[in-house]
Amino acid sequence: MIDKLEYLLALAREQHFGRAAEACGISQPTLSAAVKQLEETLGVLLVVRGSRFQGFTPEGQRVLDWGRRIVSDTRAMRDEVRASRTGLSGHLRIAAVPTALASVVRLIAPFHARHPDVSFSVLSRSTGEILAQLENLELDAALGYVDAGLGRMRTVPLYNEEYCLVVPASHPLAARESVEWPEVAKVPLCLLTPDMQNRQIVDTKLRAAGLMVAPMLESDSIVALLSHVQAGQWGCVLPAALTRAISLPTTIRPVPIVDTGRTPVVGLIYPLREPLTPLVTALVAEAHRHGAPAAR
Repeated sequence: MIDKLEYLLALAREQHFGRAAEACGISQPTLSAAVKQLEETLGVLLVVRGSRFQGFTPEGQRVLDWGRRIVSDTRAMRDEVRASRTGLSGHLRIAAVPTALASVVRLIAPFHARHPDVSFSVLSRSTGEILAQLENLELDAALGYVDAGLGRMRTVPLYNEEYCLVVPASHPLAARESVEWPEVAKVPLCLLTPDMQNRQIVDTKLRAAGLMVAPMLESDSIVALLSHVQAGQWGCVLPAALTRAISLPTTIRPVPIVDTGRTPVVGLIYPLREPLTPLVTALVAEAHRHGAPAAR
């Protein structure tokens, strides 16, 4: 039964029989037969069938919800039994919104010092992708904005996000100790794309100051933004924590933006499930140890 539920989760993730079978390391006929056997066992149709995958029936969606719970509990049980025998080991899958990606090391470095037998995957994902992949058991935890609508998730605040205007070192504002949002709006900007939550926050900050900005360039890559700033034409707005975490070239300079408004909070996001796996439990404990007091 557990194997069949794992196949069903893979089908929900891939939305394609062939790709789901490949992800599970089995043939497509084997996966199709397993789903059919699960339908016969439960006495309901789970999948809308056609020449290609067309989605789940209402009963299939309900079984999918139960399947996530059962598979999650089974994985947690296996990990807990293994940890009691050999100590904490295994692999943690962590994602982060792009602007928080460099901050993942705040958790991984001390976590690895405590648990050297644990390895990690760190992925860059949007908030929507993070929530979907946490729900579908593709991720164990993530770093993102914890004051957003996160549904069935728990959070541990880590730090308040403040912002810098990043400009070429030759720019008149580069010598300033700080700038304000009206000054930021006068700089030709390259910004993250509108689907990125950080961009939505920046737009909100500008609107609160009575400003509207049409960026000269939009990208979902922070590297692309910084490369255009370095070319000497434009500026960009980035979290101060990010500018401190990466080594910026001497040809560009981050200038703090004075902000008296509410600052977003970045933290650990993990599923609302009990019991948690031993790895996620240990990661949550690490987050509580390293969360900034002002963010709690």
